[in-house]
Amino acid sequence: MTKKTYVLDTNVLLSDPSSLFSFEEHDVFIPMAVLEELDNHKSRQDDVGKNARSVSRTLDDLREKGSLMEGIKLDHGGVLKVVTMSPECVKSLPVELKPADPKVDNMIIAFMLSMSEDQNAVLVSKDINVRLKCDSLGIRCEDYRKMRVTNDPKNFYRGVEVIELPEDLVQQFYDEDGLYLPQEITKKYQLYPNQIVVLKSTFQGQTIKSAISKFLSYDKPLKPIEKIEQAFNLKPRNKEQTFSLDLLFDDSIKLLTLAGPSGTGKTLLALASALAQLKGIGDTPRYDKLIVTRPVQPIGRDIGFLPGTLEEKMEPWVAPIRDNINFLMGTRKPSRRKNQSEDEGKRQGDDQYLALMQEKGFIEIEAITFIRGRSIPNAFIIIDEAQNLSMHELKTIITRVGDNTKIVLTGDVEQIDNVHVDVYSNGLSYAIERFKEYPIAGHVTLLKGERSELATIASKIL
Repeated sequence: MTKKTYVLDTNVLLSDPSSLFSFEEHDVFIPMAVLEELDNHKSRQDDVGKNARSVSRTLDDLREKGSLMEGIKLDHGGVLKVVTMSPECVKSLPVELKPADPKVDNMIIAFMLSMSEDQNAVLVSKDINVRLKCDSLGIRCEDYRKMRVTNDPKNFYRGVEVIELPEDLVQQFYDEDGLYLPQEITKKYQLYPNQIVVLKSTFQGQTIKSAISKFLSYDKPLKPIEKIEQAFNLKPRNKEQTFSLDLLFDDSIKLLTLAGPSGTGKTLLALASALAQLKGIGDTPRYDKLIVTRPVQPIGRDIGFLPGTLEEKMEPWVAPIRDNINFLMGTRKPSRRKNQSEDEGKRQGDDQYLALMQEKGFIEIEAITFIRGRSIPNAFIIIDEAQNLSMHELKTIITRVGDNTKIVLTGDVEQIDNVHVDVYSNGLSYAIERFKEYPIAGHVTLLKGERSELATIASKIL
């Protein structure tokens, strides 16, 4: 294999501090302009600042092995260097890219132009526009792919598999309350623990018999799913919601991911199932409390700092969760006073009952920022809008889980508001793909919108 020289853009290091060691036997160059940009980010109090500081500490530790200017030998055989640009580099830029004070991206591109004689030099950048500029100038440039769980979103694990079988085998599944799949069938499919398997027998393109089962392992039979009729008075409206309820009530599954377009009922199903299994509230008591949180990520332009107490600051972010809980508690609210209007009484009843549950410690609605350092046993945790989590945030949350705790991640990987993650590298996508092989986890992709006809159409065409 030809040895390459990978030049790292700042955004690669800010996304993955370990990227310094991710190129095996190849050389890694870091332009001085990148170090300057890292310095500008180091004081930030978010993941970007943390990663900037981590890279700086790693480089400082490496100085003990040698000179960054001359190159430091890495464990896999490559060499790590911090490289500088000569003043003539910027002169090689096209006139459009060299203002009086060129930005860092253009300075990195200028450095790559100065390495044009090195046919094995490759710029690695997560910035699409940098890659477009490089392509226009004949510079080799690649995306940083290590953080991707797949190269094609169409290949994401969906949690449901359809298998066609002869009619007698489908009937056998019903007769024996289970079925071992024939070996010739299992060779054709890659199945994962807790995957929903739809057994189907067809004739001339028409389904004549079908059954819904759950796969556990290849040495165990397919078993029927628990057809749960309702959760906290919420009834499933389609087969994916039925699949989800089975996994939501399965206490052997400690991590469940529910993905799908807005309006498919992900959050509402999770909340209903949690309330139904909450001690002191639900009919199937298993957990001491419900913890609901979501990333504090604005949609569109940020409105800036909010006044008030922590609870008042969090109100805009948790309002959708509060709305769903109030909706589910509709049949268990205090009655309205005589002089109140119906709407006023309904709102006050909602808020009073939810406030009472929070006061008793049954329900916690809080910012994801404050979950670090906690150990949470005997709880049902719901992380809404999980597609806006970074991998680091996901790890921080899941490692807080204690004994007898179930955690549910809900979200839509097509609606990401966090500029530092994408459809390939967000926390929800990572959880879906990384945990699919473990019996402790489950996943369902919901497809059909149930919020309203308008919401369903909008999610498809906009």
